[in-house]
Amino acid sequence: MISLTDTQKIGMGLTGFGVFFLFFGMILFFDKALLAIGNVLFVAGLAFVIGLERTFRFFFQKHKMKATGFFLGGVFVVLIGWPLIGMIFEIYGFFLLFRGFFPVIVGFIRRVPVLGSLLNLPGIRSTT
Repeated sequence: MISLTDTQKIGMGLTGFGVFFLFFGMILFFDKALLAIGNVLFVAGLAFVIGLERTFRFFFQKHKMKATGFFLGGVFVVLIGWPLIGMIFEIYGFFLLFRGFFPVIVGFIRRVPVLGSLLNLPGIRSTT
């Protein structure tokens, strides 16, 4: 099992709450207060988990500047009060930022008992 420091445990909690508030904010018809809280908690949690320096290096790599612009621009747009437009920017930026991790995530999910059998169905297997 991977051992986590106390700072990383706090970061995991912040990131989890951030994802929860983002999801809940979208379910409640893009409630801007919940989305803003979720954005702040998610970014703060990410900084706690991987460290402040590595977070800056991740977001501000030269080939990821477009993705970072969309993601952080979406966070800013949500914070100023336009949640739907901001979330569209954020989701696009999120997919651009983390697209390298998606094959790893799919490979991990394939090993989970129930979800793995769903991903191995004939129609779905060819698309993932």
